[in-house]
Amino acid sequence: MSRPDFDKAAFRNSVIYNVKNMFRRTIDEATPQQVFQAVAYAVKDVIIDEWIATHKEYEKRDVKAVYYLSMEFLMGRALGNNIINICARKEIAEVLEELGFDLNAIEDQEPDAALGNGGLGRLAACFLDSLATLGYPAYGCGIRYRYGMFKQKIENGYQVEVPDNWLENGNPFEIRRPEYAVEVKFGGYVRIENRDGMDRFVQEGYQSVRAVPYDLPVIGYGNNMVNTLRIWDAEPINTFNLDSFDRGDYQKAVEQENLAKTIVEVLYPNDNHYAGKELRLKQQYFFISASVQRALIKYKELHGTIRGFQDKVIFQLNDTHPTVAIPELMRILLDEEGMTWDEAWDITARTCAYTNHTIMSEALEKWPIDLFSRLLPRIYQIVEEINRRFVNEIQARYPGDQEKIRKMAVVYDGQVRMAYMAIVAGFSVNGVARLHTEILKHQELKDFYEMMPEKFNNKTNGITQRRFLLHGNPLEADWVTSKIGDQWITDLPHIAELLPCAEDKACQREFMELKYKNKVRLAAYIKEHNGIDVDPRSIFDVQVKRLHEYKRQLMNILHVMYLYNQLKDHPDMDMVPRTFIFGAKAAAGYKRAKLTIKLINSVADVINNDKSIGGKLKVVFIEDYRVSNAEIIFAAADVSEQISTASKEASGTGNMKFMLNGALTLGTMDGANVEIVEEVGAENAFIFGMSSDEVIAHEKNRDYQPMDIFNNDQEIRRVLMQLVNGFYAPDDPERFRDIYDSLLNTKSSDRADTYFILKDFRSYAEAHKKIDQAYRDSSWWAKAAILNIAHSGKFTSDRTIEEYVRDIWHLKKITVEV
Repeated sequence: MSRPDFDKAAFRNSVIYNVKNMFRRTIDEATPQQVFQAVAYAVKDVIIDEWIATHKEYEKRDVKAVYYLSMEFLMGRALGNNIINICARKEIAEVLEELGFDLNAIEDQEPDAALGNGGLGRLAACFLDSLATLGYPAYGCGIRYRYGMFKQKIENGYQVEVPDNWLENGNPFEIRRPEYAVEVKFGGYVRIENRDGMDRFVQEGYQSVRAVPYDLPVIGYGNNMVNTLRIWDAEPINTFNLDSFDRGDYQKAVEQENLAKTIVEVLYPNDNHYAGKELRLKQQYFFISASVQRALIKYKELHGTIRGFQDKVIFQLNDTHPTVAIPELMRILLDEEGMTWDEAWDITARTCAYTNHTIMSEALEKWPIDLFSRLLPRIYQIVEEINRRFVNEIQARYPGDQEKIRKMAVVYDGQVRMAYMAIVAGFSVNGVARLHTEILKHQELKDFYEMMPEKFNNKTNGITQRRFLLHGNPLEADWVTSKIGDQWITDLPHIAELLPCAEDKACQREFMELKYKNKVRLAAYIKEHNGIDVDPRSIFDVQVKRLHEYKRQLMNILHVMYLYNQLKDHPDMDMVPRTFIFGAKAAAGYKRAKLTIKLINSVADVINNDKSIGGKLKVVFIEDYRVSNAEIIFAAADVSEQISTASKEASGTGNMKFMLNGALTLGTMDGANVEIVEEVGAENAFIFGMSSDEVIAHEKNRDYQPMDIFNNDQEIRRVLMQLVNGFYAPDDPERFRDIYDSLLNTKSSDRADTYFILKDFRSYAEAHKKIDQAYRDSSWWAKAAILNIAHSGKFTSDRTIEEYVRDIWHLKKITVEV
């Protein structure tokens, strides 16, 4: 789709003017970074009228809107995506070519917006894209982190976290909106005063910051619709206390400035210590309070009253992080609007909806009461009252059942349990894949499901094909369009029209050729960034995602060690050359995850430098995995490793991106893998390992003994012994002892091999043998890959959003005329 009204001459003049006006240079003197800035501002100029028109349409129609509240928005680079969605990529590329620049090179000047970490944040970004493309009014609300989670460097095989200063050159697409600033308060105490015969609660002795929003455009594809991502920055109320400075109290003089700075300094501070936990809770309350306050102010400006708020606003809580929206909305309605508890609760309980993203109970957020009540004294009082009333409901429903209270109370055992509050107060609780939702209903949240089944529903996650095919894989995108037209761009199920191609020998050859070109592109990236030569004709076997033990990157690298042993024992072994590609960040305080990265790199050093195996095996760890290099990786992958322990992965969306890009899934029946296999057929994927029911049964019975496998399987024992005999760490044979112990539990009272790596290992190894055999038949492989693409229609975020709208949000589409 192109934009017939796009004025190339005007755009060209705009870029030249921006370079001159911003940098005092002519276009031929400009650096690539300066050209990027100039082009971005020129694109912003194209969309600004549509952005204004969209919000005027909101007001004119008095629309109902969803506020998608999320600690993370992993947006990736904005320029390329925005150019695609205004349908002007061809025209803008031609303008830049005339000026002597390559659009791809200019796009590379933009840092990834460091507002997210993993799948949770990327999902939020996909949802915003779909909401705008489908024409639904929406705001994304988050934090304008000065630094992202971190930029990952690999030094001597170890992950080193360095600041990700993504705002170093500014963000050309953002607009600062100081007129919408609000005050957010922390700490102090609550005083009760009687006004008009009613108790009023007043917070005093607090510290506060000024929350200032920065708006970013979220552009719908080819429809003039521009929604808003609003990210909040923190500024001091008073920047400098001269009185304190004159008295010599220099720390006090800049106290407010320091408070504001630390709140928005970094995404997900290390919360392995008290100060980190406190900062994280401050971050959550900061952006939630600001977003809720602003939504209420806007509603009152339009309607003159707060009544009916629940009919025009939905707060969707993206996981437990935004749950403080519930008591914050109550606080404003009670303390500032003078409502009774029942009136305020009626509005709140019809406004807030909760998405659960995790099955593992340890990941359901809990806050120590002492921290929560000290930092948010009034909010804690409201939480206590929510809990008191809910416990009364439990007692009425289950008289004398103290166990139910222990399992369900919002406040219990010295902790505030955020997920439970979200369920109690929200009108909807959704999981993000069918299997995940069933496990929530019948395992993790069983007591809540039995008490309030009407709240629970499933919304299987999705991805935006505009980012992960149209932008990320132009070769495949053009090929698909040449076969079936471009309707798939806004209606992905149309990609099923590709099905006849799967049997067509010419189509198969074309697909394998474009896949090869994408592999050459990734091989060049690996050579540039890792200094490793990889063979584009080898199988590209890829696992890229956040590093966590349940995702089992460890099983993957242990299997690589096993394959290497086989090659060393049998140098003439008949094996299709294999390149194992990893990419992952480990949380800064997650020691075992970081040690796993070191193990992957140590194994890579040994294997990649061993000439005796004839290049049959290579291992690559891609540094600083993020959206921009993910697009290159997805396009090149042959095999998609989705190998989480069954019952642990809520959904996964990387699995969908690989499928759309024609990679075959190697996976367990976990998360959305179950639905992917349903769509494409088990014969076009490589499924292994225990089922979720088997895993849950082993966990319940505590009957799994990994030491039995270690004692009875010589090949597995050899791999594990290589962790502690110096084979991959001759300078420090004990380096990987913690990983060895975690699998066999020789020193700990905890359960061994928590994620059943050894239990699933043989099944995993067999699946890899099937891949080796299958890849030899290029016609079969191409057919299976094309079938994966053709069956990916269900996994668009457009479908997910339509289901949220139908079942939870009940929004109406708008059209924008410019």
